[in-house]
Amino acid sequence: MDKTIRKYTNFHEMKAEEYRYWQSRPVHERLDAAAELSIIGYQLKDPTRDVQSRLQRTLVRIQRTPR
Repeated sequence: MDKTIRKYTNFHEMKAEEYRYWQSRPVHERLDAAAELSIIGYQLKDPTRDVQSRLQRTLVRIQRTPR
């Protein structure tokens, strides 16, 4: 893993760089990161619960009409 330390002069510059980074990542990687943050958030809320089973949902497929 490439580790780089950057020094920013203001918060907006830092957030813009963070946004550019996540936009450069593939969609599946961004979704994995979002799922990991959700799991961490649920674990912080209640460390005694099994949060992995809580996040499993049934996927719903919606059929769109052709244009």
